[in-house]
Amino acid sequence: MGEQVMSRRDRLRAETSAEIKAIALDLMAEGGPDAVSLRAIARRMGMTAGAIYSYYATRDDLVTTLISDVYTELVRAAENARDAVPADDPGGRVLAWARTVREWALANPEGFRLVYGDPVPGYRPPADGPAREAEQRACTGLTGLVAAAWPYAEPRQPALRDRTWDDFDPGLAAHVRAEFPGLPPAALALTLRVWGRMHGLVALEIYGHLRSLVRDPAAVYDDELADLLASLGLAPRA
Repeated sequence: MGEQVMSRRDRLRAETSAEIKAIALDLMAEGGPDAVSLRAIARRMGMTAGAIYSYYATRDDLVTTLISDVYTELVRAAENARDAVPADDPGGRVLAWARTVREWALANPEGFRLVYGDPVPGYRPPADGPAREAEQRACTGLTGLVAAAWPYAEPRQPALRDRTWDDFDPGLAAHVRAEFPGLPPAALALTLRVWGRMHGLVALEIYGHLRSLVRDPAAVYDDELADLLASLGLAPRA
C-alpha cells in the first residue's frame, strides 16, 4: 500500500496544534506555569477563544498533551542512546542514558521543567493515557539499566538489603515486579538513587544554580557519573 498523504485540512490542523504547544512552552518560559492558559495562547495566535477550544477543550487537556509529548521525546532519545551501546557494556549504557538526559534538558529546558519541576497550578493529571505510559516507559528503561548492573552492584549496596516491596508505592512496585520478575526490592531502591544522581545536577543546572558556581557544568556532571558507575561496580569500555 502507498503511503497515506494528509489532507490539507489535517495538515493545517496539525501545524496549528504544534504552534499552540510551542506557544504554551514560550508562555511558561516567560511567566512560569501560571502563564499557561488557552485564552493567552489564543490572543498571541490571533485566534478566538472558541477556535482554540476546538483543539483543546481545557487547559488541562493541553498540559497533558505537552507532558506526554516532551516526556516521550526525552525517553525515546535516552533509549536510542542506550541502544547504541552494546548490551554487554552496562556501564556504557548507563552513561549514554544519563548524558542524553542532560543534553535533552539543556536543549529543552521548559520541557524538563514541565515534566520534573514546576507544577502547573490546579492541574490534575489523568490516571492513565500517553503521559502515564511515558512515565512507565522511563521507569522501565532506568530499572533495566540497574537490573543489568545488579550482579556487579549488589555486593556494594549492603544498606539496601533490608528493603521490602512495602517500602514503595504499590503501583510502582507492581510495575517493576511485572517487568523484571525476580529483581529484588533493593534493586528498585538503587534505581531511585541512580535516578536522583542523574537528575539532581541536571535540575540544578536547568534552574540556574550550577553555572554561576562552576566553569564547566559538564565536567561536574561527568565526575558525578564516574562516581555513580564506581558505586555500581561498573566501568564503561574505552
